[in-house]
Amino acid sequence: MLLVPVTPPSLKDEVMKQRKIPAVFMRGGTSKAVMFLHADLPEDRAEWDAIFLAALGSPDPNGRQLNGMGGGISSLSKACIIGPSARDDADVDYTFAQVSVDRDNVGYGANCGNMSSAVGPFAVDEGLVTPGGDEALVRIYNTNTDKIIHSRFQMEDGIAAVDGDFDLKGVAGTGAPVRLDFLAPGGAATGRLLPTGNVIDFIEVDGLGRVEASLVDAANPCVFVEAAALGLTGTEAPDEIDAKVDVMAWLESIRAQGAVLMGLAETPEACTENAPSSPFVGMVTAAQDAKTLAGEHIRAADADLTARIVSSGNTHRALPLTGALCCATAARIEGTLIHRHSRRGTDPDSDLRIMQPSGIIPVVCTVTNTDTGWLAERAGVYRTQRRLFEGRVLIPGS
Repeated sequence: MLLVPVTPPSLKDEVMKQRKIPAVFMRGGTSKAVMFLHADLPEDRAEWDAIFLAALGSPDPNGRQLNGMGGGISSLSKACIIGPSARDDADVDYTFAQVSVDRDNVGYGANCGNMSSAVGPFAVDEGLVTPGGDEALVRIYNTNTDKIIHSRFQMEDGIAAVDGDFDLKGVAGTGAPVRLDFLAPGGAATGRLLPTGNVIDFIEVDGLGRVEASLVDAANPCVFVEAAALGLTGTEAPDEIDAKVDVMAWLESIRAQGAVLMGLAETPEACTENAPSSPFVGMVTAAQDAKTLAGEHIRAADADLTARIVSSGNTHRALPLTGALCCATAARIEGTLIHRHSRRGTDPDSDLRIMQPSGIIPVVCTVTNTDTGWLAERAGVYRTQRRLFEGRVLIPGS
């Protein structure tokens, strides 16, 4: 039999060509993202989605993103765009893109607090900001939430410090701390700290019944329910929760209906289809003895609250940082489910220590009850970051 060589279409010059875009791959907190300078992307933002999907390897029905930089879960499927800011109160503008793993969807409706910790060091190392001493302060304007974030970190030989002794739970090793202060975080997406005006709302869920929920918008909008309402203890590991098909369906129904109540979607179906990452949905319970993902024992006495948060269809392996900030803010508001279960919910001078799958995260926030209602003044937390790779990301020419 005579075999005739055939040139595969993939080897044709016009298909072989790949577009090369300058980029940096970074870890920020417990997330990773591809970082772009705004100037290196097309002026037409309508072209961005295709670039980010190709860079991360989405959509992937296998859920692995093997054809891109993504890691198969929401915390590893992100892009950040940074450029100089024209605002008087900011040094750089930062836009966050949440890239769905298995769907053709890029979301811009929320910020990523973890990746926010990488923005300041990225801006300094790329020459967008020149610090005047051994400590840098980068004022960040997050375009997703119309909020200002202050990022403070040490400098070393003219670049952002990486080595340090700060132990961030969920990340192996230690690093140099980055202090993040989210200014006036309330109403990040809806314009109101309590979008419905209520500390408790009720949501009807098929197969579950009437469920209490607290809808809070601080740093990012979140819908919180009690773990017990879902038949859970609240200490389950993320994989265990993700495997419970009925629980995940209930949580998505609660999230989508909460989005409608918050004014973020016209229908639950529209939220599920178009906004898988906003709002977050979380479950809370009192602090309990538990095990971390690393197998370490954590004691209830060392924390004030237990929380789990679902982001883009996966239970987060730590907590989305903005979800943790929202949770801590809600703990200061009397009557919410989070306040109900929090040991130190009303103490304005203490950190709120939240138990999550990777350990305990302390969050400091200032919330006051004014004549016009509850006001979130500030929320802060420490993270670490590291630049992992710099060069050019390749996008298929097709």
